[in-house]
Amino acid sequence: MNSEFVIAVHSLVFLAHRPDGMASSEEIATNVCTNPVRIRKVMSCLRKNGFVDTREGSGGGYRLSRDPELVTLADIYRALAAGSLAPSWCSGDPESDCMVGSNMADVMNDVFCGADQHLQTYFESITIGQMLSRLAVNDKA
Repeated sequence: MNSEFVIAVHSLVFLAHRPDGMASSEEIATNVCTNPVRIRKVMSCLRKNGFVDTREGSGGGYRLSRDPELVTLADIYRALAAGSLAPSWCSGDPESDCMVGSNMADVMNDVFCGADQHLQTYFESITIGQMLSRLAVNDKA
């Protein structure tokens, strides 16, 4: 899982929480505890995928462009992090005479693809709105 996914979810929940639904990259960065440049990079991807709109100038920033009850974590995962469970390196050598060494990369790839599908299925059941509701429940505890 990459940090862009976590930043994206946090940012979208933060925007859904705002009364006016608007926040600058600096405001989001302060809430996420990261650099505004990282926020702008992630928000650019979210904008390109239709999750947020931008407004230039004074009072501008990012605004959630979809109903938070309809945006699932799977939507965000597919836009920013799909396939990120698989490692960038896999053991073995496809040219090896050993059954284990020559096939491990393919078998591990199948395992990670299956895990990715299960994760996306789980993420389909969680919306940005539900994340905001979970935070409200935790805040009262």
